[in-house]
Amino acid sequence: MPRFEAAIFDLDGTLVDNMRFHARAWLDISDRLGWGKPLEYFLRETAGLKNAEILRILAGELPAEELEAIAHQKEQRYREIYRPHLAPIAGLMPLLEDLMRRGTRRAVASAAPRENRALVLEGLNLHRFFESVVGAEDAPRGKPHPDIFLAAARALSVEPSRCLAFEDAVNGVLSARAAGMEVVALTTAADPEALKQAGARWIVADYLSLPEEVVSGL
Repeated sequence: MPRFEAAIFDLDGTLVDNMRFHARAWLDISDRLGWGKPLEYFLRETAGLKNAEILRILAGELPAEELEAIAHQKEQRYREIYRPHLAPIAGLMPLLEDLMRRGTRRAVASAAPRENRALVLEGLNLHRFFESVVGAEDAPRGKPHPDIFLAAARALSVEPSRCLAFEDAVNGVLSARAAGMEVVALTTAADPEALKQAGARWIVADYLSLPEEVVSGL
């Protein structure tokens, strides 16, 4: 069992169980604009991608200002429907407190827009636990490319191989593995077998069910 110097957490679906609210917001936009995509598509295919990447897939080469407007509408809708349900995934707070006591380095690596990160990190007072928050603005490419996890490792001054990533999406697992990190995957949004096939070493329902070897390795 490797010993890890840092823990790097995705945000959506990993700190909070909110992916179905993102999917519902995208579905609202899809229905309004006639894209014809089902809810399952947004749960399965778009997790970890930047809004610009999702919109290029769905809308093609629209003018930049139009794409930005659509993305803004989607995120406003997401925050509207998720805010009343804001809560950490079970066991997250005790884990973060334990990591902080141990001196394990801690970062967030998320393609979520700043306003969405603030909703979770400020709304749940999670900022105190993280030394760095790395966003889409810090990485040229979204997941499954490794850019954002590599940027988080650099921000903590820890070699990627000494970082343990926490993720919930297939694209996120692929991203962390491409960065050279072992991965704990939560089953908040993706099929456990798909997460395993993507390269996750451990698959859990929440932080209460983390294997002892993971806890002791941090």
